[in-house]
Amino acid sequence: MQILHIFIKNPVLGQVKTRLAATVGAEEALRIYHFLLEKTREVSLSTNARRWLWYSGIPSTNDGWEEADFVKKQQVEGDLGARMSAALGAAFQEGAEKAILIGSDCPSLRAELLEQAFSALDQSEVVLGPTYDGGYYLIGMRRWLPQLFDGIAWSTETVLSATLQRVEAIGVTCSLLEQLRDIDEEADWRAFLETQDRFSEED
Repeated sequence: MQILHIFIKNPVLGQVKTRLAATVGAEEALRIYHFLLEKTREVSLSTNARRWLWYSGIPSTNDGWEEADFVKKQQVEGDLGARMSAALGAAFQEGAEKAILIGSDCPSLRAELLEQAFSALDQSEVVLGPTYDGGYYLIGMRRWLPQLFDGIAWSTETVLSATLQRVEAIGVTCSLLEQLRDIDEEADWRAFLETQDRFSEED
């Protein structure tokens, strides 16, 4: 059994994409976040894995994430590492053989990358999808490794490097996927839009 975890924030005005909102305004940031949620939902539905959807707050109903497709759960208290570790740990307690976790900030994530991630776990114990800002958009493993989440300075440019150091320290194998851009600030959003414009011109 393989499980895809999706971390999302409840889309509340003023409470999502706060770094983005600092320059584009809270309403525009919320609109962009709804776009990101839609892209994340589309790519999540492309995989045959079981899908566990983790809300930052109380899980919502009638929000487009159908209960037939997603098992809805609420993230535990704590920093990002504690919340991700708990989610992945729960998957292995349920008997998962592979578990992958993504957020909702990476509109360039494609179905084939999810499949590559699950396939990579046939050879490696850990898989990571790096982002241009030094973090990662995806982490996966074939057994629970809570050590990968302890003592990481989240939301910094050292997240990926610190995680890779931890991978080496505990002696597990790791595969890296294609590097992608996630959306945290206005510059990220504008760079993504420029990429989309280039694709449209090529078409």
